[in-house]
Amino acid sequence: MECVLAIDQGTTGSRVVLYGPDGGRVASAYREFPQYFPRSGWVEHEPLEIWASVVECLKNVLEQAPSVSVTCIGIANQRETAVAWDARTGESLHNAVVWQCRRTAERCSALNKDSGMREAIRRITGLPVDAYFSASKFEWLLQNVPRMRASAEAGCLRFGTIDSWLLWKLTGGQTHATEHTNAARTMLFDIDRLCWSDELMKEFGVPRWALPEVQSSWGRFGSTVGGYGLPSGIPITGVAGDQQAALFGQACFTPGAAKNTYGTGAFVLLNAGERRPAGDRRLITTLGCGVSGRPVYVLEGAIFSAGAAIQWLRDGLNLLDSADSSERMARAVPDNGGVYFVPALVGLGAPYWDPDARGTIVGITRGTTKNHIVRAALESMCYRTKDVTDAMAGDSGLAIPELKADGGASANDFLCQFQADVLGVTVVRPKDVETTARGAAYLAGLGSGFWSDVSQFSDALSIDRAFDPVMPAEQSGKLYEEWACAVRRTLSAYPHGGHSTCR
Repeated sequence: MECVLAIDQGTTGSRVVLYGPDGGRVASAYREFPQYFPRSGWVEHEPLEIWASVVECLKNVLEQAPSVSVTCIGIANQRETAVAWDARTGESLHNAVVWQCRRTAERCSALNKDSGMREAIRRITGLPVDAYFSASKFEWLLQNVPRMRASAEAGCLRFGTIDSWLLWKLTGGQTHATEHTNAARTMLFDIDRLCWSDELMKEFGVPRWALPEVQSSWGRFGSTVGGYGLPSGIPITGVAGDQQAALFGQACFTPGAAKNTYGTGAFVLLNAGERRPAGDRRLITTLGCGVSGRPVYVLEGAIFSAGAAIQWLRDGLNLLDSADSSERMARAVPDNGGVYFVPALVGLGAPYWDPDARGTIVGITRGTTKNHIVRAALESMCYRTKDVTDAMAGDSGLAIPELKADGGASANDFLCQFQADVLGVTVVRPKDVETTARGAAYLAGLGSGFWSDVSQFSDALSIDRAFDPVMPAEQSGKLYEEWACAVRRTLSAYPHGGHSTCR
């Protein structure tokens, strides 16, 4: 049987999945790899350990399906993580600086004080200035790693995000490339002209020749050389950043289509179409992949704490035995009892962008139980999603007719139903919630001609359940007003934070 192979390279582990001609899953393997924290706030990965986890998964999957013929490969990856290697040896020159790493926060703070540069970066890239993105990480590596400077002086330095590193390894050093959705997360890429920005490369001291060539998300990126479980000559024909791959995997092909991935945090992405939205400063404007393979504009809202709030209640306060028990506990009480939990455990992301905010629980009375607090934590994920989708609808002018849900927490029926009630739209959960790998496979299959158009795999997007709103709009509106009040209390407790966008 001919299959498409998808590599889903994430922050804590790598997954490889085989998909058949109907888009159904044939085999899957997952391996974790170590995380390194050399200093407080610093996060690193060893690039060869990432590669080893991918190779192990490749071998495992092919052992599960020995009769399969792999026709093409797709890649989805953790996005902003910065990696550097030497073209002569193919060896990494330093541990990868992970998207979570805050080592360049002071540099970004200085840039934010320069209003001209801050506005230029927002205009060119659609991004706020933050250590989250790759540019300041590349700059730090050049300035602080002697091997990096020596490689640069020899003209052999290669910079990239993890997709570029995997392409280099898979092709035996024949391909140094990326595509629009990953390039758009570096804070070096012009999302209107679709090219690297000369102005920003100069600002961060990153040489153009060290950066990868930028292609569309599907098309030919090169072919395997073999020697790591796969035969040589298999084309790599689809690449995208993980959240954009999930957007594509959820078939969000039309303007207004939106998905939310409920994980440790939550990422809401909306397809805004071929015209760049006006630019709500509370959101990120970035690029996604359209059905033609060309980029489309995407609005993105990052919610820092979603499942992390449940994890904290479980591990920090011992209020529940497992995340799975949160649904039972939430249903054990008729309502939240007036309790609201603002999960600013690491600050508040979109649309507030207040890194100094801290978690707050309001409305506690003598009658409050642990069930109320657990329910409030689940409800907070839904309110935070509405915070973001309201901002998206206002910026894009597009109605959001439904929200597609994926990620581990989307298995919670209470969460999905309350989300539908708060938004007033249907929430749709697919049977296969691994939409990141699926999106990478779809891109590769289209790029290779394995599938001729998106209609050929639309049947594979089978729905597990659709949750229609049942709560009266007046009731859900009152709940959201009380949530907004809780947020205002949280932000007012930290007057030096960036809470000017609070309603």
